[in-house]
Amino acid sequence: MEITELSIPDVKLIQPNVFGDERGFFLELYHQGTFRDAGLQAEFVQDNLSRSQLGVLRGLHFQIQHPQGKLVSVLSGAVFDVAVDVRKSSPTFGRWVGQVLSAENRCSMYIPEGFAHGFQVLSESADFFYKCTDLYHPEFERTLLWNDPDIGIDWRLDQPPILSEKDIAGIPLSQLECFD
Repeated sequence: MEITELSIPDVKLIQPNVFGDERGFFLELYHQGTFRDAGLQAEFVQDNLSRSQLGVLRGLHFQIQHPQGKLVSVLSGAVFDVAVDVRKSSPTFGRWVGQVLSAENRCSMYIPEGFAHGFQVLSESADFFYKCTDLYHPEFERTLLWNDPDIGIDWRLDQPPILSEKDIAGIPLSQLECFD
């Protein structure tokens, strides 16, 4: 697999080696040694799977305590995946990076602790798989407003997104509890 930095160097794009023939294909989504060689010391403790329909936008979420690094992949369909740096001491604080992840391109993205994360579904539906470095603690979850104009994420929306109540009530970065 090839691991490359995105425009925010802490966020990585993972492009797997795909071995395929007329029967199908095989690829590694995660290899501890390869990650360690690339400087990623993630220890994953929880796997999650969600399914969402076209137009759903989930996020931008993070945990202020028990922060989670995430390795995210799309098993079916396609999403536009976004990470926002919410570490006040970071030179990239408040900046975002986005990447199309799909079953077709088979790419993954590694989002370290200290980032808010979200995605918008681009296909009829999408199965979204993510490995997390800490367990889910709902009492510490925070939601960054998905359309905060100070961040200016280009979600590439053709129509208003389908949002949860939690995501509608997201907090602008200027008022959000962030990491120091």
